[in-house]
Amino acid sequence: MTPFGEALRRLRERKGVSQKEMAAAIGVSPAYLSALEHGRRGTPNFDFLQRVAGYFNIIWDEAEELFMVAGASDPRVVVDTSGMPADYTALANELARKIRHLSPDMVRDLRNLLEAAGKTA
Repeated sequence: MTPFGEALRRLRERKGVSQKEMAAAIGVSPAYLSALEHGRRGTPNFDFLQRVAGYFNIIWDEAEELFMVAGASDPRVVVDTSGMPADYTALANELARKIRHLSPDMVRDLRNLLEAAGKTA
């Protein structure tokens, strides 16, 4: 599941609607909504996000947060290390190989470390 998939499911459950009901209301297939919620589809387009925001009648701040979450939810990530030192490429490849085996605590720690590094850069 992706962060967007989790957010979409929470919104849907909060409103008490099924995937089938929501899909019919916003003009997509239930299979597409299911794939988004389970992280089997890439980042949804802006038009879809606007329809979701309208369907749930969410305020601008919440919609903006939903759009940001969607942008950070593509399950097929590409890391371009061309022109970078070899250690960067090795790190990206090692992470790609091992990410499925990391514990939730390790993922949280890595995210915190990267966030802290971004504040000093």
